[in-house]
Amino acid sequence: MSPFDCWRLPMTLLTLLCCPGSEKAFKVYTWPEKLAVETMGSQEVNCSTNCPQPKMGGLETMLTKTLLDQQPQWKVYLISNISEDTVLYCHFNCSGEQKMKGLPVRVYKLPKKVSLKLQPTWVTVGKPFTIECKVLDVEPLENLTIFLFRGKEALHNQTFGRTTPAPQEVMATLNSTAHRDDSLHNFSCQAQLDLRSHGGDIFYSISEPQVLEVHEPMQDSWMGIIITVVSVLLFLFVTSILFCFAFGQHWYQKRTGNYGVRAAWRRLQAFRPQPA
Repeated sequence: MSPFDCWRLPMTLLTLLCCPGSEKAFKVYTWPEKLAVETMGSQEVNCSTNCPQPKMGGLETMLTKTLLDQQPQWKVYLISNISEDTVLYCHFNCSGEQKMKGLPVRVYKLPKKVSLKLQPTWVTVGKPFTIECKVLDVEPLENLTIFLFRGKEALHNQTFGRTTPAPQEVMATLNSTAHRDDSLHNFSCQAQLDLRSHGGDIFYSISEPQVLEVHEPMQDSWMGIIITVVSVLLFLFVTSILFCFAFGQHWYQKRTGNYGVRAAWRRLQAFRPQPA
C-alpha cells in the first residue's frame, strides 16, 4: 500500500459519515488541523471536502507546494522550506458555492544547547549560591519552560512571553542557600518546548550535570586556625635561625678580630723581599 492510500480510506469514511446525502452542508477540511514545523522543514497537508462532486479545489499559500496525489474529494500537498509562521488555505467549489478553511502553521526551533552554571561552585553550609541556566536560539518562547533540578527534585521553573524578534538567549536564575546534602546531588537544567497547542509534540533538552562542593563552617574555621598556627611557627623558626646566625658572626668577630689582624700582618712581612 502506498503512503497516499493511507489518506484515501479516512477521507472516504469522513465523506460518507459527514455527507450521506446531498442535504448535508458543504464543508472543507484540513489535515492536520494545526501544524508545528521545525524551521525550514517540510510537511504533508491534506485538503478535503464532503461535496460529492466538487468542481475545483486546492491549497493557497506563498510557500513552495507540490501536489503529491489527488482524488475528486481530496488533494495531498507537500509544503517545503517553511521559514516563518503562516496560514495555509484549503478551498473547494461545490454547486457554485466556494468555501475555504485555514490551517495555522507554527515554526519552531528546538532547544539544542542548554547550559548550567553554579556560582560559586565551592560554598559553606548556610551561605548563598546561584543556579543559572541558559538556553540558546529557541522558538516560540511562549511555549518554553525552563526547569532547575537538584537530583530529581524540581527547585524552580520559569516561563516566557512572546517577543519579536525572539532573543538569541534566554536565562532562568535561582538564588539558593547551601545545605549539607547539596553535595550529594547533581544540579541540572531542563528546557521543555511544549508544542501540543500547535499540533506538535513536547521536546526536551537537558544540560550537563554540575556538582556543588559544600563544606561545614567548623571545618573551615579549624582550617583557618591551622594555617595561622603553621604560619606563626614558620615565622618563629626562620627568625630564630637568623638570630643564631647573627649572634654567631658577632661572637666570632669579637673573639678572633685582633688576632686575625696580627696574623695577617705577619704573613705580609714574611713575603716582603729582604734588602741585599
